[in-house]
Amino acid sequence: MKLRKLFTLALIIIGAISVQKSYAQTETKILIETNFGNIYAKLYNDTPIHKSNFIRLANAGRYDGTLFFRAVKNFVIQGASSDSKNPKPGIALGYGDGVTIDAEIKPHHYHKRGALCAPRQPDRANFFKESDISQFYIVVGRVYDEKEIENMEKSVNVPLKNRITAKYMDKITKDNLARLKKEKAEAEAAGNTALAKQKVEEFRAIANRIKKDIAFEYESSTERLVISPEKRKDYTTVGGLMHLDGEYTVFGEVTSGMDVVEKIAALPTDPDDRPLTDVKIIEVKIL
Repeated sequence: MKLRKLFTLALIIIGAISVQKSYAQTETKILIETNFGNIYAKLYNDTPIHKSNFIRLANAGRYDGTLFFRAVKNFVIQGASSDSKNPKPGIALGYGDGVTIDAEIKPHHYHKRGALCAPRQPDRANFFKESDISQFYIVVGRVYDEKEIENMEKSVNVPLKNRITAKYMDKITKDNLARLKKEKAEAEAAGNTALAKQKVEEFRAIANRIKKDIAFEYESSTERLVISPEKRKDYTTVGGLMHLDGEYTVFGEVTSGMDVVEKIAALPTDPDDRPLTDVKIIEVKIL
């Protein structure tokens, strides 16, 4: 009898684990119903902390009745702060009680048009870039040209390469290389070709080692900006907000209803970017 009970309990546990695993692997679709129209989106499976917390808050009705309180044309619409439920006209919003979770910033999820993202506090108060999942924003963005993308890569990578080079080309190394060049010239002037050749080989050995060290540190640096072909294509066709990549967690994307997003983003606003006409999030549903 005990064995049967244990066997039944084991089946229940295994079943529960299987259901959880299956749920985690299932692409979750959501509906954001607003008084300006419906926005459909999906939540990524590889940002599970954001996905599970968004589902939990949506099922609890946490987002229902709030506003898209920030709308900036060619930038973003942002909403769902708790202080945006039935607020007075003209007051600044977005400072409600937050639900902070760990960042899940992935290089293959970026701020292309329609990206669903989590806002956060600035770095000075939030070193680990933790997200406030009680709010969210949707990217509208703009289209970039190839030159802009190249310049953005250079603006990050050239200073990085210079810093790494300066690290290896310190005063001692520079003085050593200068000494070898001088000794080579002196040897040539004295007609000692063997010594001159030796000094050239010593110079090249040091220079080649430094070049390899610089190249290795630069190529392996997490600070280096590498814009993938897929990302480059998206930013030069559908557009987005490339400068936000790596700073905020992107945990989903709009699948239908970007016309509604763009309509909201184009609304007249006050100096705090709050739409003069309230944009209400009637309900967020997990489909």
